[in-house]
Amino acid sequence: MADRTETEKRNLAKELAAAVRGEVSFAAADRALMTMDASNYRRVPRAVVAPLDAEDVAAALRVCREHGVPVVPRGAGTSIAGQATGVGVVLDFTRHLRRIVSLDPTARTAVVQPGVILDDLRAAAGKHGLTFGPDPSTHSRCTLGGMIGNNSCGSHSVAWGTTADSVRELELLTYGGERVRAGRGTGPTGAPTGLPPRLRDGVKALVDGELALLRTGYPDLPRRISGYALDALLPENGTDLARALTGSEGTLGVLTEATVRLVETPAARVLAVLAYPDESAAAEAAHTLLPHRPMTVEGMAADLVGDAAGLPKGGAWLFVEMGGASPGEAAARAQALCRAAAADGSTGHTVVTDPAGQRALWRIREDASGTATRMPDGSEAWPGWEDCAVPPAQLGPYLRDFRALLAQHNLRGTPYGHFGDGCIHIRIDFDLLTPPGIRRFRDFSHDLGDLVVAHGGSLSGEHGDGQARAELLPKMYGSELVGVFERFKALWDPTAGLNPGMLVHPARLDENLRFAPLPKGPVPVEFGYPHDQGDFSAAVRRCVGVAKCRNTTTGPGSADVMCPSFRATGEEQHSTRGRARLLHEMLAGEVITDGWQSHEVRDALDLCLSCKGCRSDCPVGVDMATYKAEFLHHHYEGRLRPAAHYSMGRLPQWLHTAAPLAPALNALARTPLAAVAKRLGGIAPERPIPRLATETFARWWWRRRRGTAGGAGGLSGGGTVTGTGELSGGRTTAGAGSPSDTRTVILWPDTFTNHLSPEVGRAAVRVLEAAGLHPLLPPTAPLRQPGGALPQPALPRLHRPPLCCGLTYVSTGQLDRARRVMRRTVEVLSPLLQDGHPLVVLEPSCAAALRTDLPELLSDDPRAARLASSVRTFAQALEELAPDWQPPRINRPVAGQTHCHQHAVLGDAPDRCLRERAGLTGSLTGGCCGLAGNFGFERGHYDISVTCAEDQLLPAVRQSSPDTEILADGFSCRTQLDQLGDRRGRHLAEVLAEALGEGA
Repeated sequence: MADRTETEKRNLAKELAAAVRGEVSFAAADRALMTMDASNYRRVPRAVVAPLDAEDVAAALRVCREHGVPVVPRGAGTSIAGQATGVGVVLDFTRHLRRIVSLDPTARTAVVQPGVILDDLRAAAGKHGLTFGPDPSTHSRCTLGGMIGNNSCGSHSVAWGTTADSVRELELLTYGGERVRAGRGTGPTGAPTGLPPRLRDGVKALVDGELALLRTGYPDLPRRISGYALDALLPENGTDLARALTGSEGTLGVLTEATVRLVETPAARVLAVLAYPDESAAAEAAHTLLPHRPMTVEGMAADLVGDAAGLPKGGAWLFVEMGGASPGEAAARAQALCRAAAADGSTGHTVVTDPAGQRALWRIREDASGTATRMPDGSEAWPGWEDCAVPPAQLGPYLRDFRALLAQHNLRGTPYGHFGDGCIHIRIDFDLLTPPGIRRFRDFSHDLGDLVVAHGGSLSGEHGDGQARAELLPKMYGSELVGVFERFKALWDPTAGLNPGMLVHPARLDENLRFAPLPKGPVPVEFGYPHDQGDFSAAVRRCVGVAKCRNTTTGPGSADVMCPSFRATGEEQHSTRGRARLLHEMLAGEVITDGWQSHEVRDALDLCLSCKGCRSDCPVGVDMATYKAEFLHHHYEGRLRPAAHYSMGRLPQWLHTAAPLAPALNALARTPLAAVAKRLGGIAPERPIPRLATETFARWWWRRRRGTAGGAGGLSGGGTVTGTGELSGGRTTAGAGSPSDTRTVILWPDTFTNHLSPEVGRAAVRVLEAAGLHPLLPPTAPLRQPGGALPQPALPRLHRPPLCCGLTYVSTGQLDRARRVMRRTVEVLSPLLQDGHPLVVLEPSCAAALRTDLPELLSDDPRAARLASSVRTFAQALEELAPDWQPPRINRPVAGQTHCHQHAVLGDAPDRCLRERAGLTGSLTGGCCGLAGNFGFERGHYDISVTCAEDQLLPAVRQSSPDTEILADGFSCRTQLDQLGDRRGRHLAEVLAEALGEGA
């Protein structure tokens, strides 16, 4: 039997490869990437095909039909009900079929292929003052084919309806190979046009025989997405076959092209945020706003919004967007709406006219599908009842009953969503890991189905039925109408070859759950995973598939970083979601069977820049940089590592050893021997070797201390701090510059500043001292403790190993070494930080490592958490300890990039404030420079590194004026600019120090 299965698999692979001009893959990695969508479900496909065009689709269908293999069309894979998963061949439309065939601004239509990303269509239409009306929160990555398959909606549906309202004509291929051109209207016989005779006659006979049922069996509400929309085929509804096929979830035909309607977008938009005491009051009020013709009426409560700025005081809010021909008209309409809302229960309002402010608030709403997956206590929450809808006037009573049902089942969730359309989104803290929890999930689902129907609603109000709700369709439609659905499916797909198990003859809603194959207990790991109770499986489960990491651009005015490698390659395996999927399958052990030794996971992680962008930008906080370090540790445990791990992964060690030989090594780096060294060290041949400092920052510090009358202040390994206080048992007496002084800061001499850019450290000392602060360098060994017997010299022994944050060891997965280095750092710094002095770190990547990696690797040492909490950036230290200091006015524009680690871990608000006070105007870009520590230096990464730099950093610098100050606080960012651009980047400390003048 096994031999026959393997033979069939080989024959299928051979014939698909011969018939399809696009990519055909049976590889474990490609199959693993397609096992899940954004739902609770998982099914393993046999193969993945990326068709090049419609003829490729026809060829793939023919081969699959001959082999009796089912087919699942798939867009971006963000479906929440499981309909983008399947056990046969997945057709991936995101690679090739993504062309806007034509756009007619006069007719206000566009012809698109199924893989077109919604935002790409909106950008093309926007040039003509038009847009595509439906806009799900995944608009930056969802595809038109997926939207048509699900009948997606979005926040503007109160103005422009669902996708079905925007579809004019569809071109499809049935599983049997028949070509369909579905539109609106009938031919001479009264049957829909554009169908082959078999389908034409069959559809007409089915509709004619069920006229009464089709006229009475559907609830009347704006967000009725569940089931087949067969009422669109009624004569009084225009016999709209395109509308009837929209929302059929790929079960009737495979879309190859669509003609869609575009709508005029208002010249100006204003966002009115209305506050209410609680979500029930907001839900009661939502439908009363519809006569004001809003574009959106979105609802959120305090348990989701948290401490977001810019909201009026309340317990729940409605986000109501108003349009107008001018900003004044839009604002006037918003103010009129606010007055009406105040008379009807609103407790306050804010009108936001600034586009950036509007984007910031809309981001809260758009990220909700991810942020709602974690409860306030950190426990997990899941989709499954993501988008029920009721008549808008029923939303208030329904929501109260819904909350009561949650309490009855001892469940929690955070409702939000399209209140103006009566549609609620929610993630619920189902236990989908244990049999009792899964039974509760099933029982609750049946009870909620009854509740939705009792309120005249639809089981799905946006995302379709899929496997999550199809089992419950008889509750909503009755068995007779569901029987008509089954006949309609059989007419189009008699052998059930297209997306079987969806909509009709469905699997049970508690089968195929994606968590079932995962380990039943925590796996042994190195990091502490504090937000996931130390469970690596739970950390990987964070990825629920919303795919924000698949954004092809970070968007205007966005500081987002995630995911630079996906933007560079466009490949799913190089997205955060793709890597999380592979790790999930590694833990499951079914598709990827060799665990930590998996080459599939290693290859996908190879192009992860460890930029940490996903840690902040992913709505659910997936931290792929940490997962990569964890994987590399296990993958190479006891094995020979890549050469770059020994060269750049142990960079602090090599730089410390090489410091006395810096002049000679700098000279050798400009000879042919450099090429040999780079080859042996696994370094990209295209990369020049950075120059070593001939005097390290630490040596400069101690030389300056010796030569300054009275001493500049410093911490040695013990002994006396000349002229500023004295060490006594590891402490100093109070004095200017002593550790007891409240204006003392411990300045961290990171590896990059110390050995490669000491000018940054020197500049920082000048600025900190000018601000009245007393920077001290830490010793290289632990201070003498009270009663201790370890005499220490007054000045450091510079041959001792330097202190290190462990960054390079972590990024290459050398976690045992990282832990040893970090423990030594904790030993040395802990006594110095007991009085609450900040640890000022100039290199953002080192600051991020000390803030996050160190306490997560040393989770058993409480001193590690205290050290992490003491970390401050250069700008943070000035803001907190010298708030009244006035920096020099520079009055120049700036360009450059916020360091990706600073964006993800530390934030840049103090930096922006400091720049503003210094007269440095303008914003820095988001994204990642592409060098990313060792990444861009490693052999094989150069091209991707350059592509990442060209995403935002290099264009921003090129477009800047000659007098623009180029800021780059990270050594990697400055190096990338030096090697790829024609402008030098500087640390903010250097710019301020120069403005202070040498006398400072």
